[in-house]
Amino acid sequence: MSLAIIHTRAQVGIDAPAVTIEVHLSGGLPSLSIVGLAEKAVNESKERVRSALLNAGFDFPARRITVNMAPADLPKEGGRFDLAIAVGIMVASGQLPAEPLQTLELLGELALSGQLRAVRGVLPAALACREAGRQLLLPLDNGAEAALARGLEVLPAADLLGVALHLRGEQRLPSCEAAGYDPERASPLPELSDVKGQPQAKRALEIAAAGGHNLLFSGVPGSGKSMLAHRLQGLLPPLTEQELLEVAAIHSVAGLIGSDQLPQSRPYRAPHHSASAAAMVGGGSQPRPGEISLAHFGVLFLDELPEFNRQVLEVLREPLETGEILIARAARRTQFPARFQLVAAMNPCPCGFYGEPDNRCRCSPDQVRRYQGRISGPLLDRIDLQLRVPAPTRAELLADHADGETSFQVRQRVAAARKRQLARQGCANHALAGPELEQACGLSEADRHMLLDAIERLRLSARAYHRLMRVARTIADLAGEDRVGQPQLLEALSYRGGLGLPG
Repeated sequence: MSLAIIHTRAQVGIDAPAVTIEVHLSGGLPSLSIVGLAEKAVNESKERVRSALLNAGFDFPARRITVNMAPADLPKEGGRFDLAIAVGIMVASGQLPAEPLQTLELLGELALSGQLRAVRGVLPAALACREAGRQLLLPLDNGAEAALARGLEVLPAADLLGVALHLRGEQRLPSCEAAGYDPERASPLPELSDVKGQPQAKRALEIAAAGGHNLLFSGVPGSGKSMLAHRLQGLLPPLTEQELLEVAAIHSVAGLIGSDQLPQSRPYRAPHHSASAAAMVGGGSQPRPGEISLAHFGVLFLDELPEFNRQVLEVLREPLETGEILIARAARRTQFPARFQLVAAMNPCPCGFYGEPDNRCRCSPDQVRRYQGRISGPLLDRIDLQLRVPAPTRAELLADHADGETSFQVRQRVAAARKRQLARQGCANHALAGPELEQACGLSEADRHMLLDAIERLRLSARAYHRLMRVARTIADLAGEDRVGQPQLLEALSYRGGLGLPG
């Protein structure tokens, strides 16, 4: 047979569209041509495939070889097609049977020796392969990742010879079983009880974790803002299996996942303030996920918030509302999920001591306003909880930290509150909107007028009004209350405009 058809997958964002490799052998001068919008790394597979076949003990046909990658208008990149091209050449030249390939998809890069090297973006391909009802044959190092797609038969191979023996029926490759998701196997996270004092900040962390709310800490240097922010990850409920698959798929596309690095806890990303807008939201000629997508279903921590470039901060506004980012290029549009929880920390002024009772701050009001003005009003409006973190007192520093609540204790209350939210509306409170929010809160007419009066006095926006209601609903869930009342509304209001800015 001089024509072979092999099934494989490309990578576009976190999608894995099907690609059919067609290999045809014909008469003429010996050559190997690859067509189908293949970029440079794919064209370079000619030399990798030739050497791999010869070093693995197979013949490389001295004929005219044409490799077509369909669909022709879909860009192909990387070395993920090497194995499919090599097997296609062997099938077309009669060295391997074609029948087993009808229910099989192949992925993998070839070394010159014939060994199989891992590729990125395997999990999205595995999920798509499962939907297509085929088996997936891929490099050994990608086996555990692909096995996360439960119900898919994953066949990991170490080299080209092992693949050939499997296809001939001489030595079947063993299936790879999923290791499974076990939150208990996650690395230990920072402990909340290590933070001395700061009861209001700890309470804000608990509320943020329970409802998925965004949070901003402001305070003097050394007050514990970053330390508190690092504790949020340990208060969040564990990932569900569906959330794990989404997180792992994004990290797979970014090349941040390996056989021994499967995610077991919610992501925590803390980019430096020198990060560019492309690094934050993703981009490149072949778009890759940025920090906000790598923090999907987890925490994005921005320390020294005013030090970030203004343009970088502004690109966060739409993802904070929609939970996704669309990267548009001339040739394509790529969408990445970005349902992250924003936690930020900042000093109140350039020297860091504005508002302290000992009058250490030497910044003028104009300097403070300019410093605070680096954060736009629309971005601040999207942060539900904003509070000032005071410096710990001498007594708090000398106190035994074991007196504070542990992360486990707080996490139990957070889990109970999340359970109430899911039972009531099917989502966390931060996602509530419109009539669902009004119904979930059940405000009395008097409480509604009180909240509107407060909104008017504090000059807050309509967006802030709804965000206050969501926070109040979370506070009520933590207390086990069915309705939102005045105590919850007042506590929610106490977390707005408490940064100590000059008037």
